[in-house]
Amino acid sequence: MGWWRRRRWRRGTLWLAGAVAALVVLATGGTFLYFHVISGPTPAPLGLKSATRTRPDSSAATSVAGTWSVATGSVVGYRVQEVLFGQNHVAVGRTGSITGHITISGSTVTAGTFTVQMATVKSDASQRDVQFRGRIMDTSAYPTATLTLTRPIALAPVPATGVVRTFTASADLALHGVTRPVTFPLSAERTSGQIEVSGSIPVLFADWDIPNPSFTGFVTTQNHGVLEFLLKLAS
Repeated sequence: MGWWRRRRWRRGTLWLAGAVAALVVLATGGTFLYFHVISGPTPAPLGLKSATRTRPDSSAATSVAGTWSVATGSVVGYRVQEVLFGQNHVAVGRTGSITGHITISGSTVTAGTFTVQMATVKSDASQRDVQFRGRIMDTSAYPTATLTLTRPIALAPVPATGVVRTFTASADLALHGVTRPVTFPLSAERTSGQIEVSGSIPVLFADWDIPNPSFTGFVTTQNHGVLEFLLKLAS
């Protein structure tokens, strides 16, 4: 009878191994199917779309002095590289719940501040959003993120409508209860009645005491991400 028990044990072991392998294949294949077929392509980075607009207005630039506030169509979000069951994927979450403004005196941006409601940031996966609002960003304790300019930005010569210019901005980024200085490039363009500003800020999670988004056994992420924005400002 011993040989029969050993045979049953081997058959049971083989069945278990086969079942585990099948689950791995299903998980990997299902993840691939979800990322590449069901959920569709990852949203492109936020940026100006000048290539689709008409030719720049070559006439003299008019004054931009005054206060320019966040208008409809503004977007702020994150991009983080993640690996789920061996599949590389860029996690993207975004929100349009933004308030703020810049002040321009003459041809210089003298002040600016923007606030984002963090609990409104959403991705294409509800499970990721639950983790984001909970253990990662703890939006109940830290409901907002704020970016405040700390140095003036010289615009001169003020560009004409349709001309994209690149500037360097210095600011304080308050995120997850921690405020740190950041310096980053941004692109700006005057459109009909608005100023559009786009850029991205690298965020090393440890610098803002943000727990690594990795979820043991399921999702592995890098130790950093990118905060990206496209702001439409109206006077």
